[in-house]
Amino acid sequence: MASRILETDYLVVGAGASGMAFVDSLITASDAEVIMVDRRFAPGGHWNDSYPFIRLHQPSAYYGVDSLPLGTDTIDATGVNAGMYERASGREICAYYERAMNERLLASGRVRFFPQCDYVGRGEFVSRLTGDRFEVTARRAVVDATYLEPRVPATSPPVFEVDDGVRCVPVNELARRAEPPDGYTVVGAGKTAADAILYLLQNDVPPALIRWIKPREAWYLNRRFTQGGELLPTLFDGLALQAEACAEAGSQTELFDRLGDADQLLRVDESLAPTMFRGPTASTAEIEQLRRVGGVTRLGRVQRIEADAIRLEQGSIPTTPGTLHVYAAAGGLNPAPEVPIFAPERIRLQSMRIGLTPFNSSLIGYVEATRSDIATKNRLCPPNRQPNTPADWIRGTLIAWQADALWARERDIAHWMDAARTNISRGLREQLSGPELAANLARYRAGLEPAIANLHRLLEGS
Repeated sequence: MASRILETDYLVVGAGASGMAFVDSLITASDAEVIMVDRRFAPGGHWNDSYPFIRLHQPSAYYGVDSLPLGTDTIDATGVNAGMYERASGREICAYYERAMNERLLASGRVRFFPQCDYVGRGEFVSRLTGDRFEVTARRAVVDATYLEPRVPATSPPVFEVDDGVRCVPVNELARRAEPPDGYTVVGAGKTAADAILYLLQNDVPPALIRWIKPREAWYLNRRFTQGGELLPTLFDGLALQAEACAEAGSQTELFDRLGDADQLLRVDESLAPTMFRGPTASTAEIEQLRRVGGVTRLGRVQRIEADAIRLEQGSIPTTPGTLHVYAAAGGLNPAPEVPIFAPERIRLQSMRIGLTPFNSSLIGYVEATRSDIATKNRLCPPNRQPNTPADWIRGTLIAWQADALWARERDIAHWMDAARTNISRGLREQLSGPELAANLARYRAGLEPAIANLHRLLEGS
């Protein structure tokens, strides 16, 4: 085992969506040198551990790094995503990040990548393959691109007990079954569980053979209103509807009723008030498919799976040795608290707009490249912690809208955003001559100020 001493401007820990977008933006806007370290064998972060049938929540058109397109900006004509921009699969995303690393970052001559290495702190990392230790002097900052690293079933074991002989697998194994089970029990209330059920239904598994253990009911963002490009009029129609609902609601309950009535937020069971919001998107067609599953259990979280029974917080339900129990409840979003993104010799990549990881990190990279004062950088990049409850939709929307106003007043940032591939509303100025977009944008702007004022009141009253 050897010890090596390295020097660079930035040491970036993590080569997932956050780290890749940050570095791409940073080296585009500056002459910085970067060393990237990741414990995995390839860039792409948690996508390397994703289940085979996963797809992006958002369009490929604004995912990835700014300098390299993902996909072909095609609008799907069929399926549950019809009428919306294509969404890349997990395999496509992993291949994309390999290309981005090789063709953009490494090809710049200013980025060095060290895969299969563990960062141990104080600028040091250790190779998992050789045991060699590297000591890095970072002239500008150490960048933590893992602060909000998500938890996924493949690398996070169940938090409940599983008796010997029980067939319980992470969601990744669902697509690798050699023989059909007697039935499927999917454990989890979030998007991963929903994806597992949609996969089963799309492959002709009868709904009667599927049981869904849902500790909470969730809100989903309506994907139809999260489209950019030529669908910008719909995006701003959605933003206008949100602003109008936020301005007029007298309580948080009324706000979510209004958002649901305006099709901005969707839920599977319309008889229940959701207590969960993690920021996933869904199409109305996907929601309709999920409603086909009638066997829904709402007895809290699973405590133990036995050969003939599933013990939950609020009771028990029967199961059988022939049932396949699918673990899809790893937690997903990281609940780490928001902290200042910029500090002396340190940057922690976090969200500003919820759910738009590449955009957030791309903008942070641009701000780091173009500003020197830490207070100014933190003012322009307010952290927005990952959501968990409906109230977090209010808080997260408020922070994002206020940040948008800050960015609009900075001429260079406004120009950067209008061209940035990862910005959902890029190209807005070019399309303003369209009457529908102009009208929807005017509605949104007219409702924004009263909406922000009322959201403050709603949060204070919670």
